[in-house]
Amino acid sequence: MAPLFEILDLQETSLGQLCLRRRELLSRPGTIVTEVTLDHVFLMSSYHTESEEALTEIGLRMHHGDDLSVLIGGLGLGYTARQALQSDRVAQVEVVELLDPVIQWLENGWLPTGESLASDARFQVTKGDVYARLLGPVEHPADLILIDVDHAPDEPLEPSSAAFYTVDGLRGVAEHLRPGGVLAVWSTFPNPAFEATLAQVFDRVEVDTVAWWNDLVDEEKVDTLFAARKRVAP
Repeated sequence: MAPLFEILDLQETSLGQLCLRRRELLSRPGTIVTEVTLDHVFLMSSYHTESEEALTEIGLRMHHGDDLSVLIGGLGLGYTARQALQSDRVAQVEVVELLDPVIQWLENGWLPTGESLASDARFQVTKGDVYARLLGPVEHPADLILIDVDHAPDEPLEPSSAAFYTVDGLRGVAEHLRPGGVLAVWSTFPNPAFEATLAQVFDRVEVDTVAWWNDLVDEEKVDTLFAARKRVAP
């Protein structure tokens, strides 16, 4: 029998041609993975989700409260949101997703995390631009804001998100956090300049790296997680 390979969805979006595919790994017979590409460039896979889950973990580690409201920028394959929902300290998870097809993937049951997300009453998805929301007026402050959208602070998917990574932008973002709230940002590369920018706005900044071995290409991959905590009110 031929190895499984199927295109679940292929659509043109404002960011480019977005593809969701499911395939059996040739080097791991019987292992089925779900992958996302953008303009034929690999974005993410269900085979390695360590850093997406760690983004939630660093946010929870830096926040000392309970009954937490979590805002996530970018649904992806859903692993960051699922990790948040696994914590009994989390009361609500809202994902802001820009692209309609990604929301449709969840609704169609194509995401590997879809069943656990859809069955949890604490979870909701909102169509929108998370950067525009965080740079705009404050409506409902959150305890954790987790961002996994751009490749890196200096490699945005769209130029319009560049303002988010500036001192002025982050000051606006901080207004969307309650006292003691945490902003965590995923990046595929380190960025000391962004770390320094965070330190100008937030009370405490931590940078973690998540190293994982990509056994499909025999190569170590290291992702970077930036986390910053807003000062606790006196």
